[in-house]
Amino acid sequence: MSKAAEDASVSMEKIVSLAKRRGFVFPASEIYGGLAGTWDYGPLGVELKNNIKEMWWRRFVRARDDMVGIDTAIVMNPKVWEVSGHVGEFTDPLVECKKCHQRFRADQTDEWTGHYAREHGRAAEGADFSEARNFNLLFRTFVGPVEDSASQTYLRPETAQGMFVNFKNITDTMRRTLPFGIAQIGKAFRNEITPRDFIFRSREFEQMEIEYFVREASWEDHFAHWLNEMRAWISDMGIAMERVHELEVPDGERAHYSKRTVDFEYDFPFGKKELYGLAYRGDFDLKNHFKEPPYREEGEDSFYPHVIEPTWGVDRTVLAVLLEAYREEESEKGKRVYLKLPPRLAPYKAAVFPLVSNRPQIVEKAGEVYKELKAGGFSIAWDARGNIGKRYYAQDEIGTPYCITVDYQTLEDDTVTVRDRDTAKQERIAVPALARFLAEKRKGSISNATQ
Repeated sequence: MSKAAEDASVSMEKIVSLAKRRGFVFPASEIYGGLAGTWDYGPLGVELKNNIKEMWWRRFVRARDDMVGIDTAIVMNPKVWEVSGHVGEFTDPLVECKKCHQRFRADQTDEWTGHYAREHGRAAEGADFSEARNFNLLFRTFVGPVEDSASQTYLRPETAQGMFVNFKNITDTMRRTLPFGIAQIGKAFRNEITPRDFIFRSREFEQMEIEYFVREASWEDHFAHWLNEMRAWISDMGIAMERVHELEVPDGERAHYSKRTVDFEYDFPFGKKELYGLAYRGDFDLKNHFKEPPYREEGEDSFYPHVIEPTWGVDRTVLAVLLEAYREEESEKGKRVYLKLPPRLAPYKAAVFPLVSNRPQIVEKAGEVYKELKAGGFSIAWDARGNIGKRYYAQDEIGTPYCITVDYQTLEDDTVTVRDRDTAKQERIAVPALARFLAEKRKGSISNATQ
């Protein structure tokens, strides 16, 4: 059963439960009661997350001749955020309950009216809240031993500005000519009034972002190119395009410097919400940071390049991938839950089992197979506990595409049983052919991800 067939609240309950039970995502500082809007990625979650980031970096940086990477500081000179407009304009509307003084985003009326009805026993229309006011989302901090206005700065709310302030450094050291891009993966921090919906909206999150510098006359062509690149990426993640909607952000709702913005929205169980974004930022940022035009080519005057900005949220990608992959299957043996993750994304590419744990020869041979595949660069799980059926189901639930069982026949002909996660069908494969088998499945997983 797909997520689309599930009741919304139940579907998220199942994802959150599976994420914790199987080591994908834990509530941060849970033993001390947690902290709203913060999450820890467990052993399997960090593998899934890293697989997504590695695929992105390989596709958009290493495979392209027009891209360079960068990793900029989280704490920057506060002038960066003053010049970019974040200090003055980076706000959300806030309302406060006059009875208990809890605060909510004014545009999320379901949150604060529901709170009033639950906590104070009165209908929403009788709620007593303050007038909406702007709340700045920047996290303040201090640099050095003295906490005063001179030492105040901020945790970055986005990765983009670190790329803009390094534009001249990049062109001077890497000798790039237009069009070219700067790519970065990194953490950003926003003091969200009401973080919600698991890892969808949190106070600490990770972005994969590109600032692509072009000549003004060609911005529309490059915008179209990045639209297609983002569509292809969504498909490669195994996300069904019928659950993705492209929203042309209208005049009046775009940032004032943008001539075009497209939001990629996904049908999350809690509603249609933004997954990725593509914006044309013009030359706004470079003009703010550089008093003189920072770019010139031979025979030309210096000028300010324009910018196309594709942005991908890492955490929202993880959530969408888990939602797309979740399956429930009823059979005479009971309910089976499995994650139909593309093999390239799966935390483990395969699991190796000895059929029984009380036969030293079988355990030893299984250990050899396990070590050989690990040495070949594959992420491999090992499990010798309990009966084989429970081991299969445990690996299904974490999305392991193949289970390799070493049994009595292995000792005779050096073949093993390989079970497919999605079909539960089994086949015999020679041990020397296992690495090639897994490599081919991993290589072909993107084209087959949505099947």
